[in-house]
Amino acid sequence: MRKKGPFKAWLAALAAALSTAALLLAPGTAHAQGPGRVAARYLNLHQCMYYSAAATNHFTTVVPSSDGRFLAGSNASATPDSRPTCGAGDGNYRLVPILSGVRALDLRAGRYLNVHQCMYYSASATNHFSTVVASSDGRFLAGTNISTTPDSRPTCGAGDGNYQLVPILSGVKTLDLTTGRYVNLHQCMYYWDGAANHFSTVVPSSDGRFLAGTNISSTPDSRPNCGAGDGRYALIPLLSGAKAFDLA
Repeated sequence: MRKKGPFKAWLAALAAALSTAALLLAPGTAHAQGPGRVAARYLNLHQCMYYSAAATNHFTTVVPSSDGRFLAGSNASATPDSRPTCGAGDGNYRLVPILSGVRALDLRAGRYLNVHQCMYYSASATNHFSTVVASSDGRFLAGTNISTTPDSRPTCGAGDGNYQLVPILSGVKTLDLTTGRYVNLHQCMYYWDGAANHFSTVVPSSDGRFLAGTNISSTPDSRPNCGAGDGRYALIPLLSGAKAFDLA
């Protein structure tokens, strides 16, 4: 077998380099990296559930509240997270580990990040709460995923009998991972003092009353983009928040 000449060997090396570059920039893969940078392979979504016994009220955070009292460790990383990182709360509202959860989403698994928001409600407690990932005990589900296809409807569980799904306040938003460097996760907290009832949205509710500006962009967002509420439930800026996840 004849050995490759210098020119043919150079062409083969160039072709291999171009093939690698094309793979890195293909849909569903990480963006090209600068020197010394490691691509984020996982988007780790942390869901932290807080509860006040005095108010019989739950609420969820997926990013820290603007005032820093209620934390959530969502991040973009080279490694998957297996347990949620949350704060202790503020004394009145305390963490509920069994209703908290984490999901590590492999950014190489597809082109679309489908963010599912599932809203549950108890009529006896006049209490809503939302999930973006499944609770640790598996009672309250949410179908957030990365896929080769966009989702058009949220995938949720039925609840546990006391807390039931509210489809009109649930929702899904699909983000095309090839269209920007940053996943900007917006958390909007709404509250009605008549029932001492908070709930958060990360994507708009299906009926459009309760907004949240989660998006993918070439620039990071530093403030949440939320709606005013529906007249009864009003936005609480202090408990809302936004976090940008750099996928490059």
